[in-house]
Order: sequence, then structure tokens, then C-alpha cells
Amino acid sequence: MSALTFDKRELGNLEYSLQREMLSTDRIGGYMGTTIVCCNTRRYHGLMVAPIDQSGRTYVLLSSLDETVIQHDQAFNLALHRFQGVYEPRGHKYVTNFEYTPTPTITYRVGGVILKKELLWIHKRTQLMIRYTLVDAHSETRLRLRPYLAFRDKHALTHANMQADGRSYPAINGVKCRLYDSFPWLYLQTSKPGAEFVPAPDWYYNFEYQQDLARGYEGHEDLMTTGYFETELKKGESIVFSASLDEMASAETIEQMFESSIARRTHKIDFMSCMEHSARQFLIRRAGRTEVIAGYPWHGVSGRQTFVALPGITLPQHHKEDCIDALDTLVGEMRDGMFAGSASAAEAADAPLWFFWTLQRLESELGGKEIWKRYGKAMKEILESYRRGVAGRVVLHDNGLVWASSGERPLTWMDSQVDGRAVTPRNGYQVEVNALWYNALCYTLELAEEHGDKAFAKAWRDVPARTAASFNELFRLAAGYLADYVGEEGANDFIRPNMIVACALPYKMIDMETMVDVMRTVRQHLLTPRGLRTLSPRNPLYKGSQEGTPAERDLAAKNGSVWPWLLQFYVRACFDIDGDRYLPQAEEILSGFEEDIQSYGIGSICELYDADPPFAPRGAVSQAWSVASVCEIDRMIRERRPAKPARRCARAAKPAAEKRPAARKSAVRKAAK
Repeated sequence: MSALTFDKRELGNLEYSLQREMLSTDRIGGYMGTTIVCCNTRRYHGLMVAPIDQSGRTYVLLSSLDETVIQHDQAFNLALHRFQGVYEPRGHKYVTNFEYTPTPTITYRVGGVILKKELLWIHKRTQLMIRYTLVDAHSETRLRLRPYLAFRDKHALTHANMQADGRSYPAINGVKCRLYDSFPWLYLQTSKPGAEFVPAPDWYYNFEYQQDLARGYEGHEDLMTTGYFETELKKGESIVFSASLDEMASAETIEQMFESSIARRTHKIDFMSCMEHSARQFLIRRAGRTEVIAGYPWHGVSGRQTFVALPGITLPQHHKEDCIDALDTLVGEMRDGMFAGSASAAEAADAPLWFFWTLQRLESELGGKEIWKRYGKAMKEILESYRRGVAGRVVLHDNGLVWASSGERPLTWMDSQVDGRAVTPRNGYQVEVNALWYNALCYTLELAEEHGDKAFAKAWRDVPARTAASFNELFRLAAGYLADYVGEEGANDFIRPNMIVACALPYKMIDMETMVDVMRTVRQHLLTPRGLRTLSPRNPLYKGSQEGTPAERDLAAKNGSVWPWLLQFYVRACFDIDGDRYLPQAEEILSGFEEDIQSYGIGSICELYDADPPFAPRGAVSQAWSVASVCEIDRMIRERRPAKPARRCARAAKPAAEKRPAARKSAVRKAAK
């Protein structure tokens, strides 16, 4: 039984199969990504895409592997490639079945030959293994395997050149290849001692990547093959192909590695087990660091998205250690009271403030005492950094509000640029930044007072009331919702989703009446079944579809496009207002995503959607904070239905607020009186 089912009759239909992409990761930064018929449609696709050093860059090493079945001197190529407008070979016509659990598995039928192919990425190793099993055959059958190599950065394209080394060098039961000296050796081996490797170095030209072309990018490249493996297979016999940065010691070792690894894979039996599996793929451990990949296939590590995604991708599965390790990685790199890189307020004004929200979610697992012990020093230092000012871009003003402004780059999550100019200029006081600031300050004061830090409590006790008063004066609009930002020219009244953050955080500056008005506006203008629009359709700048050139897509991304990550805050705010009465609506929102895991990025949730129906998926096929949002909504639902049996790997956790002692004194409450 599986949550992911595919129409066998449609697998040979390219309009069906090429719109379904599979992803598997090694949990150390590498991945396999391609379509369910193994035709690469993006430059980011490949059977082995992996880091090779500590630069943070990822490289396409093995682009594809062509299989050819040979019977009676007739060759049937099972591969599928696109070359400048044509598909050749057309192996998809032999595909009879595709399964995703416990590992991606394709079944081919060529006359009386049935061949099963199981693709397996090995966890915590840069290694791809593919097992081919000859399920049925009525006569002598040979299998030929031809690897195509790229050896380039995943964002780039490669073309035929004289520098590439097309030779293969002997390895145990196979060969090793390295197109360029700056790369490590790639070991290509099989589990069958009699498998022959035939050297035949050559370039194949003009592979065409449709998705790149559709997104307005160059989409043609050349790939190198150094030769091919060929062996005879008997009915019922299997052979395992291994591509790895480490040489396998023997054919027996290859077989054992495959068997032991596939035995540990979980089955995606329902929607949330798919989400849990997807959530685990974002967390990577390498070189003593624990990080969160923002999205596959092209995103790297983002400080903001790390903080937003961490609770959802770890805590519902009771992987608090992963959450702690990722936080400790970032805290360990702090300098002068501020996070480094993309987690710094100099790069993202809100990113350090999301850290406090993450801690609030983690408190349900650790308790307030442990949170303060581990992170209290960092919390206080970050707040002090905002008061001093960060890089001349972000500073706490005397009115208690955080001002964020830069002429070089946008500092909020709405950071798209076209021709060096912000698509959504928001310099000034941003609604979500200041909501997060107030929440961070109140939470830190609460913990400081509870654990005896009188000096900090005294120094900051009066700030929350000043922040709240200024916020309500500047951001509340006569129309009943909150300004998106307040700049030098006054309040911006565009209806955007950022105000939802002010309604959903544990510490809020707005009263219930304002909150109800905001939610009414959000429902009327922004809410869709897949998330919140980034702009009201009534605005002249609204873009209903995220298609076209990079500039056109960037314009749409934050001026209409729907983002799932915001949905968890909408649902939380609805629960805060309506309590358990909102359960049916929350369940309806969650169930709406079940059909989405059957297409685009199968088994996962994409980065964003079109703003207009049918809400087509766009962007990265698997996005961390999108998956986290769905996992958090599921957790909110389960928390409110304790009578329901707990799901495996998804035990309900109490909200952070419920874990706090009822008698906790609050410096914030004192200030508000």
C-alpha cells in the first residue's frame, strides 16, 4: 500500500511522465533528481549530484545511465533523452510501471523481456546504486549500461572540450573516471564479476532541458561517455550498478550494501508519511555541521528558511536533536552578537528574529529552563545588536520599532530583484519584522525574569509597551487591516500576507478585534487552497501566473504567487480566534495537498504556486518551509484531537505555551499594565 500511485496507462505519455519528478538524497548534501522516466528536463537533474569539497557548491557528476536490452542481436534502448526538439531514444514506450516506495522502481517490458530497475541513494555516502532484475525472458538476454558524465557545477552547463579526460581506469569490478583533475575519482562498478566494460570515449551533443528553456535560461549541453558495461542476464538474475566517490571492495560488498540499505527504507503509506520522508531530506550533516537545504534542486542553505523550516521538519517527528544541532551550528558561528552569512540581519532583517520563534517551538520539547541555559546568551546578544544597529541597515529606533533599509538589496523575504531593483520595495518598518521583534523581545524578557536575569529585565522592561504603542499607531489602517510597511512616505496599504505573522506569533501587539479584521481581509483577498497570495488580485501590480522569463517570474513571485509556507501562520491565527471550531477547515486545507504529491515533485511540496486557478506548482519541486508548513498544520490538528491514536513517528506534542508554568511572571505583562 502506498500514498503515491501512478496511472500505468499514462506512463508512456510524456505530458504525464515528464511533469513528475523524483528526488532522493544522501543526507550529506547530495541528491538524485530526474523525472519518473529518467529523462532529465533540467540542468539540475542527474543521477549523482553531490558536493565534492567544503565550498558549499554541488556538482552534477553522473547525468544519466542508458540501459539497452539486447536479444537476438537486436538492441532496444530503454533510455529517453531530448535533443533539440526531438526525443531519441524513446524508451518511455517500454515503461509499464513506476513505484516510489520503498525506493523509485521502474519496470520495462520489451517483447517477452521484463526488466525491473530500482534506484537507491545510499544515506551518508556519496553513492548511487541501481539494481536491475531480469524478471522474465524467453531467450538469451544481454544488458548494456552506458553512463553519461557531466562533471560540472549544477548551475552551469558543460560543452565538448579538449580538456576532458575520456579515459577509464581499472577499478575493482569496474572502472574509475575523472573528466578533470580538480574533481575526485568517480568509481563505476557492478556486482557481477563477469560484467565487461568496453572503453568507447565520445561526446554526445545537444541534450536539451525543456524546463530550463521554459524558464528563460540556456538549456543545451554536451555529455561525455567513457564506454559501457555489458553482461548476460538469466531469468531471475540481478545485477547492481554502483556509482560512488569511494571504491567498493568487491562484488559481494556491492550486493550487501544494496540489500542492507533498501531494508532500512520506510514505506510511504499515507500522505503524512510522505511529508515526514520529505522533511528528513532537507536536513544535512557534513564536516561537523548540521544545516537545512532550503529546497531542491537548486537552492542552498538560507538562514531565514532554516529558522522557519526547522520546527516543522524536525519536532513533529521527535527529532529534537536535529533541531538543536542545526541551531547550535548557527549559534556557534555568531560574531559580535549576530549570526553570520544569510542568517545575519545585515542580509535578512527578519532572520535572527525567526530564531526566537524556533526556540518557542523547541521549548515544548526542552522546557524554558533548558532553552535559557543553552541559548539565553545568544538571545540577549541579538537583541542588543538590533539596538546598536547592524551594518548601517537595521536598527531599533527610539519608538521601539525596527527600521530596515538598504539601497543594495531587499532585506525581507520579499527579496526578488529585476535589473538590480527590488520588485517589492519595502524599506522602513516592515510589519512582519516588527511583529517578530516584539515576539522575540517579550519571549526573552519572560525567560530572563523567570530565571533571575534582573539586569536584562530592568534594561528592557519598558520597551515592549513602547513597541506595541508605536506599532498600533503606525500600522493599523482605517480599512481594518495592517500596513505592509511604513516608510519615509508613510504607510503602504497594499494587501499582502506579511501581516499574518502579526496575528500568529505567541506574543501579539494587536487586539482581538483588529486580528479578526485582518483575518477577514486575508480570507477575502489572499487565501487559496495552496497558501496565501503575495498581493491582492485587485492591485494593478498583481500577476496571476509565474511563467516566462526570469524577470517576468521574479515580478510575479512576490506580486501574486501563492506561498505555502505562510499557510501555517494563517491556520494558527484561525485556531487562536476560533479554537477547536476551526478544526474542519484546517483538515480541509491539509487534505488539499494530498493530490499535489502525485505530480511535480512527487512525495513533496513545491516552493510556490500560481495565484490564479488551477494554482499550478512552480519553483523548486521540494521546498523545506513548504513541507514544514504542512507538517505544522498536521501537528496543530493532532494537538486538538488527542483522542485520536498517535501516528507512528508523529506523536503529538503540546504547544509551547502549555509547557510553561502557569505562575510564570511576565515582565511584558507588567509593562502592558
